[in-house]
Amino acid sequence: MNNVQVLQNVEENFQTFRILDEKGEVVNQDAMPDLTDEQLQELMRRMVYTRIWDQRAISLNRQGRLGFYAPVAGQEATMIGTQYALDKEDWILPGYRDIPQLVFHGLPLYQAFLFSRGHVAGNRIPEGVNVLMPQIIIGAQIIQTAGVAMGLKRNGNKNVAITYTGDGGSSQGDFYEGLNFAGAFKSPAIFVVQNNRFAISTPVEKQTAAKTIAQKAVAAGINGIQVDGMDVLAVLAATQQARVDALEGTPTLIESLTYRYGPHTLAGDDPTRYRTKELDTEYQEKDPLVRFRLFLENKKLWNEDMENEVIEQAKADVKDAISQADKEPKQKVSDFINNMFEELPSNLKEQLEEYTAKESK
Repeated sequence: MNNVQVLQNVEENFQTFRILDEKGEVVNQDAMPDLTDEQLQELMRRMVYTRIWDQRAISLNRQGRLGFYAPVAGQEATMIGTQYALDKEDWILPGYRDIPQLVFHGLPLYQAFLFSRGHVAGNRIPEGVNVLMPQIIIGAQIIQTAGVAMGLKRNGNKNVAITYTGDGGSSQGDFYEGLNFAGAFKSPAIFVVQNNRFAISTPVEKQTAAKTIAQKAVAAGINGIQVDGMDVLAVLAATQQARVDALEGTPTLIESLTYRYGPHTLAGDDPTRYRTKELDTEYQEKDPLVRFRLFLENKKLWNEDMENEVIEQAKADVKDAISQADKEPKQKVSDFINNMFEELPSNLKEQLEEYTAKESK
């Protein structure tokens, strides 16, 4: 068998795992996760809530009331499905787009807004909420997750560490180092690549010659799976299995095929310059909310009144959260200096005195 055949055999092992098709019909009954009607409804509530929150956050950014923001519409099934499969004591190490996972894991929404503003209070994570704040450096959270997972294992905790990056993050050296470390030490880690097809403007086909990102798990000696990231049930089932495997000593790389409807961030990106209308239309027809809504409606578990109730709740919560964030004292230059060191060096002491004097006027 030549090398080309070996590669083809590897690639054939990574077929896209899905449970629901675009019409909300079950195509893989054997893989259905064991969920109650109430749990199925909760998944829908969270996806609708996140879509509305995202819309409101975009408006707040345009009003100048939020700072850095990365839209999430289109990726709700991946975000909600993975987090819902976790235990409260599991650890989440997010990228900058992964705010919904943090909030549903316990971070107050107003603190998420403060993080967007670059306010230090947005990073004061409440006791018992096992999350790190979003990583801005692309891929750095991959290595950190391998380390956190190893710490959990050494301490005898029966929990996992999960992290997220985009397809662009899988092109970073940290990505390979983190997977290799976790595989070598059999750390309870789950690595999620939200393959939304574009690393800002670079299409995934120009980032790698591999047919899938999931197959990169092979070299690290860990599990790999490619999942339909716009199918919340498939994402949930894949993450549940990944968690079981991680606790047994085998980390997993999950490649979640998804799509972001908006720009990479609201900091000047224009997706119309690198995406076609045809591609947008193709993925809008796979919308995770539409698909799951059809599934639930067929089971008589969802209706318009229920959805409107969630929409109104999301609007009210966002309004309350931004109001609470507005009450946080504005940061001063002296605050930045004081937050840098426990004991200030002499040059910063001089600057602190200078700015404290200015601020007192």
